[in-house]
Amino acid sequence: MLVAFNKPYGVLFNRTYLNKVLSCGPMVILLNKPYGVLSQFTDGSSVPRRTLSEFGLPPDVYAAGRLDFDSEGLLLLTDDGALAHTLTDPRHKQDKTYWVQVEGTPPEEPLDALRKGVMLGDGLTKPAKVERLEPAPILWARSPPIRVRKSIPDTWLALTIREGRNRQVRRMTAAIGHPTLRLIRSRIGRWSLGDLAPGQWKVEP
Repeated sequence: MLVAFNKPYGVLFNRTYLNKVLSCGPMVILLNKPYGVLSQFTDGSSVPRRTLSEFGLPPDVYAAGRLDFDSEGLLLLTDDGALAHTLTDPRHKQDKTYWVQVEGTPPEEPLDALRKGVMLGDGLTKPAKVERLEPAPILWARSPPIRVRKSIPDTWLALTIREGRNRQVRRMTAAIGHPTLRLIRSRIGRWSLGDLAPGQWKVEP
């Protein structure tokens, strides 16, 4: 059998990808969403913003969950509604891990507060897993770069939560006095960002 198809730009081509193209089963795609991109394919605002439509993704897939416009990292997409519900429903308790660059050097006391739960405007958060990332992760340059103050150090944390409130991680670090400078989602459940470059995606087996 001879099969011909147009491989989209930015796709890691391998046997797994070919099998998914040829199969009729649910598709799960891992995308490294760049900063400044909406987690949707269209934008109705008066000043158009970048969307998922520029990455050559397969037709009929949509984001399973969201990642803020000003956040980066792992975004899952699928063509299966039931699977999308499983991935996003808090009752299924999918751990989500974020690499968070915060302003300052938080001592253990505020980090323990995150581990126990902090009070936000919409209630108390559930306990989070928090670790210092030492050394800091080696990452791609962000465009535009973050604003840093030379007189104030910064710290990288790995923060794992099971909730999905609006801008939750940023509000959690602000609540302990250490605002978020950069936010990258590195893992959702069993799926991890791996070595995907910004804008690059792959089909997961």
